[in-house]
Amino acid sequence: MAKSPRSGETKTRKKKKQLDLDMGNLGGGIIEASLREEAQRRYLNYALSVITARALPDVRDGLKPVQRRIMYAMHQDLRLRADTKHRKCALIVGEVMGKYHPHGDSAIYDALVRLAQSFSMRMPLVDGRGNFGSPDGDSAAAMRYTEARLTHLADELLLEFGKRTVPIRVNYDNTRTEPIVLPTRFPNLLINGSSGIAVGMATSIPPHNPVEVIDACLALIDDPKLSVVKVMKHIKGPDFPTGGELTASKQELRQVYTEGHGSFKLRSTWKTENIKRGATNIIIDSIPYATERSSVVSKIAEIIIARKLPFLLDVRDESTDETRIVLELKKDADPELVMAYLHKHTPLSSNVQVHLTCLVPTDHPEIAAPMRLDLIGMLQHFLDFRMLVVTRRTEFELEQLNTRIHILEGFAKVFDALDEVLRIIRKSKGKADAAEKLMKRFKLDEEQVEAILELKLYRLAQLEILLIQKELDEKRQAAKKLARLLKSPKERWSLIKDELKGLRESYASKRLTRIISAEDEPSFDAEAFIVDEDATVLLSYQGRIKRQQKIKDLSSTRVRDGDRVLAVEAGSTKASLAFFSNLGVCYVARIADIPATTGYGDPIQKLFKLKDGERIVSMRSFDSRVLEVPEATEGSEPEAPFGIAVTRLGMTMRFSLRGHRDPSTRSGRRYCRLKPGDEVIFMDVAHGDEALVCATFNGRALLCEVEDTPILGGPGKGVMLIKLAKDDQVAGAQLLEDDRDALIAVHDSGKQFKISTGKYDIVSRAGKGFALFKRGKLAGTVWPVPDVPEFDGEDA
Repeated sequence: MAKSPRSGETKTRKKKKQLDLDMGNLGGGIIEASLREEAQRRYLNYALSVITARALPDVRDGLKPVQRRIMYAMHQDLRLRADTKHRKCALIVGEVMGKYHPHGDSAIYDALVRLAQSFSMRMPLVDGRGNFGSPDGDSAAAMRYTEARLTHLADELLLEFGKRTVPIRVNYDNTRTEPIVLPTRFPNLLINGSSGIAVGMATSIPPHNPVEVIDACLALIDDPKLSVVKVMKHIKGPDFPTGGELTASKQELRQVYTEGHGSFKLRSTWKTENIKRGATNIIIDSIPYATERSSVVSKIAEIIIARKLPFLLDVRDESTDETRIVLELKKDADPELVMAYLHKHTPLSSNVQVHLTCLVPTDHPEIAAPMRLDLIGMLQHFLDFRMLVVTRRTEFELEQLNTRIHILEGFAKVFDALDEVLRIIRKSKGKADAAEKLMKRFKLDEEQVEAILELKLYRLAQLEILLIQKELDEKRQAAKKLARLLKSPKERWSLIKDELKGLRESYASKRLTRIISAEDEPSFDAEAFIVDEDATVLLSYQGRIKRQQKIKDLSSTRVRDGDRVLAVEAGSTKASLAFFSNLGVCYVARIADIPATTGYGDPIQKLFKLKDGERIVSMRSFDSRVLEVPEATEGSEPEAPFGIAVTRLGMTMRFSLRGHRDPSTRSGRRYCRLKPGDEVIFMDVAHGDEALVCATFNGRALLCEVEDTPILGGPGKGVMLIKLAKDDQVAGAQLLEDDRDALIAVHDSGKQFKISTGKYDIVSRAGKGFALFKRGKLAGTVWPVPDVPEFDGEDA
């Protein structure tokens, strides 16, 4: 019985499915694999691709792949050399993207733009025409509007290409070839520097002065065993195209160049300019490398608007191609102090990271491995590559000379028998027959015969024959010289030195970046920039703070709806102001740092890094006329004045305020450590003769002497103030100096209970206290309205 078509198809599918299973495949070509192994393999491939084909430069030519492809396409394909006219950048980007670099056009154009920026490259490799950006942070115009060609220095990168000096490989689609590295004649990596972020590593190589780097190469050729210290006699340090001052000692520079990583401090340079009526302006004539001028000007303007630097009146950017930022000063201002402040608080000073990481050649010509080098290693890799290029170039030139000599020798052989040569050619049946007869008659090879047969008749003249003989003699002399050069590495090193010296003369450049030691840098004194005047600071319950010169009536001050004043303190603008939070952290700032406004004030989070749920419960001025807080004595016991705090769970602690005398960081300093779920609800300054009173929500109250609370040597949990029931917590606390002071507790019915030393007895702490009422609970306690502080402005 015949099979139905359907049954036959079913059996075929079953057989294929079984075959797939036997081969480890699941239907549809799916292969079983471990997710962990596949993720690891693919991420490793990605990481290697980023490291070797995108982010890191090659130590030999100092270029990343996209930069190398741009240079190669401009030189070899488009012929955009230094002596040709400019062409559209869109054409260059399309050429590079279509033939060598199949990635986004914006990435290629960005790399092209950077190669043309004189403020990014120490020695630009592309000559751009049009808008290629500016130090102000302006981006370049679209590629359809800009034009470019190579610079004369860029020609030195590719001058020896085509002489089998460097290995080549096929491009991404196997349609043409591209070089793995360019046969550069100068140490481009150190001169122009490079930066990039790969996977698990990064490179940041600062630019250097070309004369210094070439001098170091020459010295290293003379003595390959030179140390970093001796090489640094030639290379003083980085030399940025934007100038500036590098603050580093010789020891710091030596450490960075020896270890291959580190950082330097780079800052702007400036000068003074006298104007009318005895006033002085500061002229900033350079800014740190890779810093936008516009960000510098805007940051200085913010300082002027916030009145943080009263000596500074105005800022103007009068820059063209050269940097010129004008700062107007008050008549008696000290320019050194003003610049010290600006270097600390604006981008006029920055840290330059150094990571001498690059790709170095391996035994395989197409593979380069990432490695962090020292200064000697980078120079030596370039010189070894230069020796290899010169050797290959010489071998190629010698081969070309020998080929030409061989052909000229063939001409010389037939010179005396020209009539016979012509007769043989005329009697031949064709070119092949003539070639065979000439080779047999004069003992020539195919190359020589081919050249003779292609020889133009006019060159058979006597004068032309003399020129051929003269050329033969010259070529033989040149071949002997090249052969001698190949046999002597010393002569090749001498040739390399001569070529480097020629580059040094052609592309000499003065050092742009000054190097100064840290001792020469003016010290920064924050108090020198603060105008000493009295001010009043207000803090609201919602955490808004503001500074005003004087407050006459507290009820007239502006606060947001639903908010009210928590504390008012006064003092000199140079005095410190302490803020104690409910989480046991003390934040300290100068009064001058508090924003001056007549509005609602700014959130205190602008000054400090408060955690979620953290709020300020107390503010205290450390002006000597308000509270004298001397400097802490090293190694001594906690000293007065003391602060005292009470927590929600009935704990209390007393601590010295001397540790909180100076301004803190944004994260503050801890003054106590709390149990989980606890918080500080009260903090005040205790002189020792007061009584401490607290009241709980269940209607219990307790009065004790402040002296009953021991003094903590450091941030601690404190001791028990009142013994609480399981469902009870402290509602409020207060210090009582005499019979007239009282803590006012408010019942949830609205009734108030006045707790004072005149009405209740002072007992020991850690007890249950006494009952205020039998039923209900407290709604809370009334925080006393703060008094407006007043003093005559004289020292206490």
